[in-house]
This record gives sequence, structure tokens and C-alpha cells, in this order.
Amino acid sequence: MTISLRLNEADGALIRRYAEIHGLTVSEMIRQSVLERIEDEFDLQAYHAAKASFDADPETFTLDEVEKELGLQ
Repeated sequence: MTISLRLNEADGALIRRYAEIHGLTVSEMIRQSVLERIEDEFDLQAYHAAKASFDADPETFTLDEVEKELGLQ
């Protein structure tokens, strides 16, 4: 897949320089940035689901309790 992106000169130069400093092509840097953004969004959704679950049932266990329950002690 090919994607085109229009940038002004200042933004283009900044992006090219940033990629160069990190030893990446502009394409690699943009690909990594977009995928990281998507992963962050998934992580945030998972956090909200886990937080809602915890708020509904806030019971917690210590590490010792979990290890004992799993037969690890």
C-alpha cells in the first residue's frame, strides 16, 4: 500500500531530520509512529475495560495469596 502525505517545508524537514537522527527512513518512522498510536489506543481501551471490571468488583489478592492458590509456594 502506498500513502501520500502533504507537508509544508518546515514539517517535512523536521520529519526527515528526526528520521535521520534515529537511523530510519521517513517511511519506517511514520509506519512505526502510526502503529504505536494504534497500540496505545488498544491499551487505553483495555485499561478502561479493566478499570470498569475492578470498579464493579474491587476484590484484590496479594502475590502470596495468588502463588498459594496456584500451588507455586
